[in-house]
Amino acid sequence: MTISVLLADDQELVRIGLRTLFTSQPDYIVAGEAADGIAAVSATRATRPDVVLMDIRMPDTDGLEATRRIVADPELDQVRVIVLTTFERDEYVFEALRNGASGFLLKNTPPQELLDAVRTVAEGGALLAPSVTRTLIREFVTHQPRELEPHPYIGELTQREREVVVCAAEGMNNQEIAEHLVISTATARTHVSRAMIKLGARDRAQLVVFAYQSGLV
Repeated sequence: MTISVLLADDQELVRIGLRTLFTSQPDYIVAGEAADGIAAVSATRATRPDVVLMDIRMPDTDGLEATRRIVADPELDQVRVIVLTTFERDEYVFEALRNGASGFLLKNTPPQELLDAVRTVAEGGALLAPSVTRTLIREFVTHQPRELEPHPYIGELTQREREVVVCAAEGMNNQEIAEHLVISTATARTHVSRAMIKLGARDRAQLVVFAYQSGLV
């Protein structure tokens, strides 16, 4: 599987480094580049990459708004966005996830980990390790006021699906959910998948956001 990547960052040196990394790999291609949010959205619409590596802080239209526009475009529903940030506790990371990003990476992520992360997201996974989920959400809940915005279909979840969503929002993977609820890993995976379908979650990252916005956690 060849994965196409679009690079959105206002620093040319960062884009050069990323371009060099991806073009050195036989199973990756660079679909395009952008130096601001508006250009990122335009380039995404023009090239339809598998994954957009999106810097949060760019001039004019930033990565948050660019992510929102990409995710809101039904013609780009197969495109996934990974947010790039300098700080693990960037105040904008949760907002990016709420806007539909599939996860985030630090700009100093080792090259192989970055390549693996892009492949994970391109194949439909979410880039939120349990430890990162716990840290990120702890910071969000502790330092930012939260206004509940219950998902319109949250009432469609069965009791077990709600329990599974809560576990996912607390950073548990499928195996940990299974152990916690005393069910099989396959059953846990099925419940997570059904909850995502009912809520229209693009991936596990968005499922976590829905859980917090709806007050399940």
